[in-house]
Amino acid sequence: MSVLTVEKVSHGFGGRQILEDASFRLNKGEHVGLVGANGEGKTTFLNIITGKLMPDAGTVSWCNHITTGYLDQRSTLTPGKTIREVLQEAFGHYFDLEAEMLACYDKMGSASDEEMSKLMEDAAEIQDILEHSGFYTIDARIEEFANGLGLGDIGLDKDVSELSGGQRSKVLLTKLLLENPMILILDEPTNYLDENHIVWLTRFLQNYENAFILVSHDIPFLNDVVNVIYHVEEAVLTRYTGNYDDFMHMYDIKRAQLEQAYKKQQKEIADLEDFIARNKARIATSNMAKSRQKKLDKMDKIELSKEKPKPVFQFDYSRAPGKYVIEAENLVLGYDEALTNPLTFHVERGQKIAIKGVNGLGKSTLLKTMLGFIPAFDGEVKLDYYAEPAYFEQEHDGSSKTALQDFWDDFPSLDNGEARRALAKCGLTNEHIESQVRVLSGGENAKFRLCKLMQKPMNLLVLDEPTNHLDPVAKDVLKEAIRDFKGTVILVSHEPEFYEGIVTDVWNIEDWTNKVV
Repeated sequence: MSVLTVEKVSHGFGGRQILEDASFRLNKGEHVGLVGANGEGKTTFLNIITGKLMPDAGTVSWCNHITTGYLDQRSTLTPGKTIREVLQEAFGHYFDLEAEMLACYDKMGSASDEEMSKLMEDAAEIQDILEHSGFYTIDARIEEFANGLGLGDIGLDKDVSELSGGQRSKVLLTKLLLENPMILILDEPTNYLDENHIVWLTRFLQNYENAFILVSHDIPFLNDVVNVIYHVEEAVLTRYTGNYDDFMHMYDIKRAQLEQAYKKQQKEIADLEDFIARNKARIATSNMAKSRQKKLDKMDKIELSKEKPKPVFQFDYSRAPGKYVIEAENLVLGYDEALTNPLTFHVERGQKIAIKGVNGLGKSTLLKTMLGFIPAFDGEVKLDYYAEPAYFEQEHDGSSKTALQDFWDDFPSLDNGEARRALAKCGLTNEHIESQVRVLSGGENAKFRLCKLMQKPMNLLVLDEPTNHLDPVAKDVLKEAIRDFKGTVILVSHEPEFYEGIVTDVWNIEDWTNKVV
């Protein structure tokens, strides 16, 4: 049974066709992965099926009485509420029913016999609904889900206005899962999640009885939770049965067959054109030439997909710093309170370090403290005099300027052509370059910021979750760039498959924390 049917949907933006006659179906209980390169239109498709965006043509039909929950990349929270209050909103319908039941009890004091009978019947019906829905175990469910996704470490009584962007994303994801909609729509849910929280979410989705649509560039995660893949490429949606690895296997076979058919057809076209050219002027063979021309005109030409602009990332090494690029003695991380025990360590020239550990323990704080962006809570940290750091920040909303203008403001010495070539080198098209930074997708925004980083020579590269939003091709290119960089690298990542093999050391922030993990 199909719970969502999309037929011949087309949508364009700024002269570019994002979807063309796209068809899609979501059957009951299917776990769908929506995949494609950055900027191919995955988020646009999600916005169309959820009604946030009207397509230029085509229809979107949901089954009757379907409840949906959508976690997108730009969801927000209302300040002034605690995490617990936001999570309780997932059960708002049941709290309304409880209030209605209590109102029935209040009215019983002055009700007639006839009214009393009706009130008791209504109250009993509501009571039955609340008991069967698990209303009286809501607090336990909130605690379970919050701990599973790492909110327990933050504290459920904390105001959401005090949370980081990653923590806000966790709150929104937790609330959505608690709502238990019939259809889940998730856009990059593993961003900002630690390894153990991804394990919890993986188990949740594997056991999820209802259907979901998932956008993610985390391939191991996709393989574990989906059983159908929809691939969007050059405005076309194609359905494949199986997980991501199954899709790639079938995609490679399909592409090889298409290339073989293309070569065969190109040879046939060349032969026809050659025959026509040699025989159209001769009276004896002109009719045969015309026949060949008709065949050529009617031929359904095979077209191969255009090669995607593959990003090129390369970090410019400046000069050798001292032996110890960073030295820390009795360093304590924190803002209002200490996050770690006193730390004494040094980072040597050429060392490449991955920092892992659950969120909220100070990974980003460690980076900012080592670079001198924020003061140490206690102790001392020293950056080498000859260190030339470049820092990729995890969170960045972007400006209302176009990508070209924003880039130009930072590098005014470049001319128009040089600026455009630099941005194009990182995989950004003309459409991206001329769009406002704030409307770029997460992957496009990351490529834009990496492009800025590449313009300055450096000997210390500091990256905070750089793979969030990047598609597999861009991840592989970035991995190679980090491997080839001659300087020192400090990398925060929750993806072991990304940093394993390119770092010399792995630091676990959990070994340093003064909190119970």
